[in-house]
Amino acid sequence: MGGDLRKNNLSVAPSFMVTAIKDTDGANLDRVQIIKGWLDASGDQHEHIYNVAVSDGRIIKDNKVASLASTVNLAEASYLNSIGAVQLSSVWVDPDFNPDVHAFYYARVIEIPTPRWNVYDAKFFGVKMDDQVPKIIRERAYTSPIWYTP
Repeated sequence: MGGDLRKNNLSVAPSFMVTAIKDTDGANLDRVQIIKGWLDASGDQHEHIYNVAVSDGRIIKDNKVASLASTVNLAEASYLNSIGAVQLSSVWVDPDFNPDVHAFYYARVIEIPTPRWNVYDAKFFGVKMDDQVPKIIRERAYTSPIWYTP
């Protein structure tokens, strides 16, 4: 969980091994992403999201991946774990590494779509929700950052 990388320890781009396992009572996993942030020579901040592991046999091409379908049943306030994965793993090497630039990295895990809490409440209390109310969510988990210092 987190850490520091220094230039004197790094002769090549850093590589990260990422493994995510779904919560026992939760939704399956859709994808794992690495978020990289850095400061350019002018001190401006930048971020880039890299897709590093995806479920259901989808292919990552040019850092893009097809969207995953939804199994959410709003009327029943339910979903099926028939899509997604129980576990996702990958080894990722920063393709844009510059050893002279400060950077940070963290992983983000995204679950398949599930009903939001308000959908469960609406079903339980038998009320109709306004169409403007968000009804589906894709829960996320984040790691602590790893900092790179030149």
